[in-house]
Amino acid sequence: MAKYPLEPVLAIKKDRVNRAEKVVKEKRRLLELEQEKLQEKEATRDKVKNHYMQKIQQLRELLDEGTTSDAVLQIKAYIKVVAIQLAEEEEKVNKQKEVVLAAAKELEKAEANLAKRRKEEEKTRLHKEAWMKEALKEEARAEEKEQDEMGQLLYQLHQKKQRESGGR
Repeated sequence: MAKYPLEPVLAIKKDRVNRAEKVVKEKRRLLELEQEKLQEKEATRDKVKNHYMQKIQQLRELLDEGTTSDAVLQIKAYIKVVAIQLAEEEEKVNKQKEVVLAAAKELEKAEANLAKRRKEEEKTRLHKEAWMKEALKEEARAEEKEQDEMGQLLYQLHQKKQRESGGR
């Protein structure tokens, strides 16, 4: 049987699919890593936010009690510091959300590339199947032609022998 002439191309396309699958796997891993970082940053932000809310509540209680203005000023100054910390943590969360979004887009691109590579490989594989069917048909036709020729030669040989033996 004849060898498929595009076998090296098919091998290259299979290799491309394998590499694209590895890229998708790596991009998925990176996305999960960035999502974990986002969760950690959100947890840190939430701690600071809770602390901020507690200090606001503490200030309200002090104002209700009617404490000295020094204590109130001290807590207000501390609340400003915590508010700055909260804003910084919120900024970190927003930046990490952007990183997660970028990682998700990279994963999406890698998955699209993988789908494209799989489609290319599938086309080549289907071409190979069609080519193999056609090659088998050609082989069968050639064999049939050879059998016909052999049969005809045997018939002619037989006829010749009969003429030679009948002619004596």
